[in-house]
Parts: sequence; structure tokens; C-alpha cells
Amino acid sequence: MPKVTLKGFIAVPDSDLEAVKTGLVDHRALTLEEPGCMTFEVAQNSADPCRFDVYEEFVDRAAFERHQQRVANSDWGQLTRNVTRHYEVFE
Repeated sequence: MPKVTLKGFIAVPDSDLEAVKTGLVDHRALTLEEPGCMTFEVAQNSADPCRFDVYEEFVDRAAFERHQQRVANSDWGQLTRNVTRHYEVFE
């Protein structure tokens, strides 16, 4: 099965910015520990502090889907309920 790559960005409301920045530390660590996670990068954009550029790679679709399910039921999922996600997924 081919690897799955997600790239894009999230737009964070000003009111949630500090909480998202703080929560990202744990989210990053938990994601990198997931079986099948090859790369996980989230960086605050220097030109727009409310934009976080995202790049992820997983070994296959199953690993990617497990990640999506974990995130949906996590503190990060709750914390980022107000962000707007702009992603493309490639296989």
C-alpha cells in the first residue's frame, strides 16, 4: 500500500491562538509516537501567526485513518474545534 501524505494549513481564530500553540506540543509528541507515522510537522507561519502549516506522512492508509480517529477523540480535537482546516491528502 502507498504512503499517505497530508499537506496544507489550519487557520486558528485569534481567541484560540495561545491554547492551540500550547496544545500543539502534546499533539505533536503523541502523533510522532503513533505506529505508522513517518513525518509530522506543524509550523506557525511567520507572515500570519494564525496560520499553521501542516505536513504529515503515514506508511499507509490504515495508519493515517488510525491517526484521524485518535485526533477526533482527543484533547487536540476538542481544542481545535474552531479552526478551519485546508488540507490535501495524497496517496
